[in-house]
Amino acid sequence: MNEKKIYLLLTDTGTLFTRTIKMFTKKPYNHASFAFDSKLLETYSFGRKNPYNPFIGGFVKENVRSGLFKHAKGAIFSCTVTEEQMMHLKLFIQKIESQQHCYKYNFLGLFAVLFNKPIIRENAFFCSEFVATALYEASILRLSKPLSLITPDDLQQDEQFDLIYEGPLTNLFKGVEALKDTTSAFAMESIGI
Repeated sequence: MNEKKIYLLLTDTGTLFTRTIKMFTKKPYNHASFAFDSKLLETYSFGRKNPYNPFIGGFVKENVRSGLFKHAKGAIFSCTVTEEQMMHLKLFIQKIESQQHCYKYNFLGLFAVLFNKPIIRENAFFCSEFVATALYEASILRLSKPLSLITPDDLQQDEQFDLIYEGPLTNLFKGVEALKDTTSAFAMESIGI
């Protein structure tokens, strides 16, 4: 059985929207994405379609090397999955991506989380709800909480996820000089060392 890795990325971009969410959650990271590769070349989530407007959202392929992520802090976790789980996860992404015009950002769901009242909306996700649903559909996620109530902080509580990097995302992509103080094998792998 061939095993693969997927990567969970939790971030704080420092925007007004994430600072507002942070006031309620009191957690360091309030955005969740995941990637299939250690270089995080494409991360998948539900978020802003337009970097300057938090109210236009949906399925996004994020570039964590630019835009809102340029000055973001984050935590990266890895999880070992089977080939079958990886296949299911990729099929789920392909389905969402091919029908992304049918999906929207679940703002109502964010407020439901604050009151711990699950609201399931068809074809609508907020970031951690999307990541949790993708992981659940691939039989990876083991949390028993309703998917519509899962927060970025909840995702890292799943014991399958191992923390492999925490800090400014720019340190991962600046090169070897910036990583002298970082002993993370992940950081070195992500820049091709």
